[in-house]
Amino acid sequence: MEENKKICPKCKKENEEDTIFCTNCGTNLNKKKKERKKINLPKVNKNILIPIITLFIGAGLMFGIISLYNPTLITNVTKVEKDVTVTDSGIADAVEKVYDAVVVVENYNNNRLISTGTGFVFKEDGEFGYIITNNHVIESANEVYITFTNGTREKVDIIGSDEYSDIAVLSVSADKIISVAPIGSSEEARIGDTTFAIGAPLNYEVYSWSVTRGILSGKDRLVEVSLSNSTSSDYVMKVLQTDTAINSGNSGGPLCNSNGEVIGITNMKLASSNIEGMGFAIPIETAIEYANTYIEGNTIDRPYLGIAMYNISDLRNSLFGISTDLTDGVYIYSVENDSPAAEAGLQKGDIIVAIDDNKVTNSAYLKYLLYEYNIGDEVEFTYYRNDREYKTTVKLTAKDSI
Repeated sequence: MEENKKICPKCKKENEEDTIFCTNCGTNLNKKKKERKKINLPKVNKNILIPIITLFIGAGLMFGIISLYNPTLITNVTKVEKDVTVTDSGIADAVEKVYDAVVVVENYNNNRLISTGTGFVFKEDGEFGYIITNNHVIESANEVYITFTNGTREKVDIIGSDEYSDIAVLSVSADKIISVAPIGSSEEARIGDTTFAIGAPLNYEVYSWSVTRGILSGKDRLVEVSLSNSTSSDYVMKVLQTDTAINSGNSGGPLCNSNGEVIGITNMKLASSNIEGMGFAIPIETAIEYANTYIEGNTIDRPYLGIAMYNISDLRNSLFGISTDLTDGVYIYSVENDSPAAEAGLQKGDIIVAIDDNKVTNSAYLKYLLYEYNIGDEVEFTYYRNDREYKTTVKLTAKDSI
């Protein structure tokens, strides 16, 4: 009987032969254990297997090196470019503040148009509006006309002008004025500040009220100026430097800051054909000082020295036969009787090299330094006579020219 019993493989209890599930633990007594089939793999020749494995390892290493140093050879790279928002909206608002104050200036001599330039209304007193421009714009004029942005053309009066400062002031009836330009400060302006100019370059009938933009490139620049067509300099001006484009016809127009305030008077006379990206402007403080002097009915009186002079640099090895080791200074060719120079003991043949310890390189710098003083000031001059250095004090008086 025991041979017909089923032994549970799990709990090892006996069950009847026809029992399907163990009466003790419920295990299926008819389920047979799966036998794993043994797979016989073919034998591989080691001499063939080793080179194959080596080949795959080498290929993997090569792939890694290439992907490290030049990933574009392995995969396509997609570049995503972001949209850029330009935040600089321009200076249109600033331009509008001064635009209608700018005028075109026409210089007529004997009913013939001699030259044109630019100016701007800087002041009005209820009766008159006053326009600043450059002296060289209205020089030799019998009549001067201005044109406003609305097309109105008016004849104006010349209140005053000065060749050394290159400032001129015009007046027109106040009821003709459209706008007065806001005035800023060149002294508070910083290098790198945005600047712009408005003017009538080249052909004023085509390009009037053109706007150009740049930055303030420099301050207190000393620039030599020729008051005539000669190659030598007659005077030195202290000016602002800008890379704002200034062309012929822009002279006398405003140089403004980014707030639309005038900080200078553009001056094409200080530029030349071999200068690019360098424009110059007279500081607004200087221009208004001279302009108000004329509006108040006064004249510009400068110190007077009373000598005729030549630059040492021009006279060395010349027909004058001057023998000196000096390379800078001014040679006194003649001295006026009873002049400040004569009273101080200066003589023909003396060479002036300094004024109050400020170096005098030529006649242009002598005038510049001299005109920094007021009438009645006492100034120390350093000069050479017969190759010996001397000093003397000159008391300055007034006269129209040096």
